Amino acid sequence: MCYYNGIRVLHSEYIRLKSLERVVQTLRTQLQRSIQSGFAYADWPIILPINKGADFQIDFAHWEFIAPWYHTFNELEENRKKFNTLNARGESLLTGKLFKDAALKRRCLVLSSGFYEWRHFKPAGAKKPIAYPYYISLPKQEYFFMAGIYQPFTDRETGETINSFAIVTTTANSLMQQIHNTQMRMPVILPEDLAWDWIQADLSPARIEELAKYMLPANQMQAHTIHKDFRSSQLPEEHYHYAELPPLSY
Repeated sequence: MCYYNGIRVLHSEYIRLKSLERVVQTLRTQLQRSIQSGFAYADWPIILPINKGADFQIDFAHWEFIAPWYHTFNELEENRKKFNTLNARGESLLTGKLFKDAALKRRCLVLSSGFYEWRHFKPAGAKKPIAYPYYISLPKQEYFFMAGIYQPFTDRETGETINSFAIVTTTANSLMQQIHNTQMRMPVILPEDLAWDWIQADLSPARIEELAKYMLPANQMQAHTIHKDFRSSQLPEEHYHYAELPPLSY
């Protein structure tokens, strides 16, 4: 889940985290992405810690955690269908071979203004459930932080070096259980204090596991239905009403 994300930093002059700020004026055009599919395998804005977490920088990293056993981009593309590494399950970050080292040593924050997910509901008379898209965001927050892990990658043929990343996911809260009601998952959305903790270098494995499973309370989120053609719309997050769909319960 969380394969479609959006970022629209229109009014903020800075990305703020704790007492630190980063000017976004020169990045303004790169921070205007109403919707982007993870399956485009393109770059996305993330926050990387520097000086062991005492400071941070905004980077644009490849959205897809690239396993360390791949040697070239061509090899990655040939094997991409076998593994989907856009997301990483928070519950198994430290137990699986692929993500453990990054979870221990290379944690980042993924910037978002809102993400897109589908709710499955079977209207009266329908033969099977229909997927209804939703836009999910945080009230009065132009941007927020998702937990991420990152992995440097160098193509051994071309010498090109990039950072790649995955969004950490957790069990759905009561709101997301109603929307993402097939898999019951949601991104790990961290309030500012916890986001700061996540990128600190001295986190214990126990604290990493705790934060990786953090579930933002449902009353701190908002969601509304959008048009089924949202992926081709100029305003993909625009509200669209479906009369047959029961309202969400907050």
